[in-house]
This record gives sequence, C-alpha cells and structure tokens, in this order.
Amino acid sequence: MTRQAFIARLREGLRGLPPQAVADIVADYETHFTEGEAAGRTEAEVAAALGDPDRLARELRAEATLARWREERSPSSAAAAIFAVLGLGAIDILILLPILMGIGGALFGLYIAAIAGFFAGGVVFAAAPFVDPPGGPVAGVLAGIGIMAGSASVGAVLTLVTIGLINALVWYGRLHYRLLKPALEPQA
Repeated sequence: MTRQAFIARLREGLRGLPPQAVADIVADYETHFTEGEAAGRTEAEVAAALGDPDRLARELRAEATLARWREERSPSSAAAAIFAVLGLGAIDILILLPILMGIGGALFGLYIAAIAGFFAGGVVFAAAPFVDPPGGPVAGVLAGIGIMAGSASVGAVLTLVTIGLINALVWYGRLHYRLLKPALEPQA
C-alpha cells in the first residue's frame, strides 16, 4: 500500500472527529512514513508495519471518544464511549448487549424511583403542616426532609455506580480487544 492510499483510508476512517484531531493524527502517521523512508524502507513496508488503516482509525476514534468521556463526564460522552467500546468489541455484542440493556434498564428504574421518592418527600414536607400526620406536623416535616435526603443519597450513589460501570465497560472493551487483536490480524 502506498503512503497516499494509507493516509486516505486513515482520513476516511477518522471522519467525524474534530479537524484538528484528524490533522494531528495524520501528521503523526506522515512522520512514521518519513522516518521509515529515511531508514531505507519502502512505503509498502512502512504501511505494513503500521497495520490496517481502517483498524487504526477505529481504535483512534474509540480512544478519542474515551478521552472525551474522561474530560466531560456527561451523558452524551458516556453514551459515545459505550458505543465506541461496543464498536471495538463487536464480536461480543450478542453477549454484552443483553447484559448492558438489563443493567441500563435497572439503573434507569432506580433513577426514576429516586426522583419519585424525592418529589414524594417534598409532598410530605409541604403537606405536613396542613394535615394531622402521626406524631404531629413537626414529625411530618422531618419525615419529608428525611425522604428527600434519602432519595438524593440514592441518586448520588446511583451516579457513582453508573460512572463505575461505564469505566468497567471501557476497561473490559480495551482488555478484550487487546486479547483478540492477534486473532483478528491477517496471518502472514
């Protein structure tokens, strides 16, 4: 493969990344070709040593998405990180997807329960002075505050669990891909 063909396929695979990131990556691989040619190797030898540009682009896209997750910690970057890891571990999609859907559904349900509990505590807090709860209005106000605090605590713990699960998924995807990488490489 020629230098131009390698760079063109790499650029095509990196489409969608920020232009500056693509330029930096392409410049890095151009440097590999320049150094290889200075050492007396042909473009084909350098390209073969670098590997498949499509595979490199997938890995680099996943790395960029994971770096975005580490910087932003937002729901959109978390979703992008999950999909990037799933893209790398496409062989496991039939195994991981049902598990991830079950865990995601359970977490979503628990988040909804925490939000509902918080609002229920707010209703108890607001209504306690106007109704006659067991223990009197002060007990009702304190019970409402307690329910809201408990729900907020559950929400905070769920957020930490979600971050931990996303980090574990990223770790698993990287480990699994690195273990499978020799088997996925074309044999010489």
